[in-house]
Amino acid sequence: MRWHKFLSTILHPIVMPTIGLLLYFFLCPIQISLREQLYFLTLAFSATYVIPLLILIVLRLSNKVSSMDLPSIKERKVPLFIMMCIFLILAKYFSLFRNVQDLAYLFYGTLLGLIAMYLIFFSGIKTSIHLLSMGSAVGFFIVFQLIYNISVLPLLVILILISGLLASSRLYLKAHTPKEVYLGFILGLGCQLLTYYIL
Repeated sequence: MRWHKFLSTILHPIVMPTIGLLLYFFLCPIQISLREQLYFLTLAFSATYVIPLLILIVLRLSNKVSSMDLPSIKERKVPLFIMMCIFLILAKYFSLFRNVQDLAYLFYGTLLGLIAMYLIFFSGIKTSIHLLSMGSAVGFFIVFQLIYNISVLPLLVILILISGLLASSRLYLKAHTPKEVYLGFILGLGCQLLTYYIL
């Protein structure tokens, strides 16, 4: 139980964009100064981790949500809408910088996945945001390979294996059904690839 909870916590959707940026800066063949890397990491961490965490705390203290896990679809709607707005702003912002312009794909792709997830809420399906974020990471690094024509196959294999472990954890914790877990991963992966081919 503790191991499953630990994995779900360290791979929480609000942590994944920062992990994605760290991997991007480590693998990117373009020279990006340490100062720029720290700036972009701080920006992404503040926007996708600090702000959502503060919003969740406020919602919890005001009894708008029953727990930080957001167990119901109703409780997920407001935080998810806020995340969509944040990802749209970040996508537009990163597209302004030539040396990290391709990071806009990460944020536009995830935004598209979040929009699809929001629409699926109306059918009563609580898609896994954890697996959507992992699918987005896999999709983005496939796009990364296409942009730079370099292989990151070992990373993709590791991300897919971690996705499997995370999916197992979410199922073990009874946070989702198998359908919700698979749907989340497929949405994340598919929306990243679709974004690349659209943009």
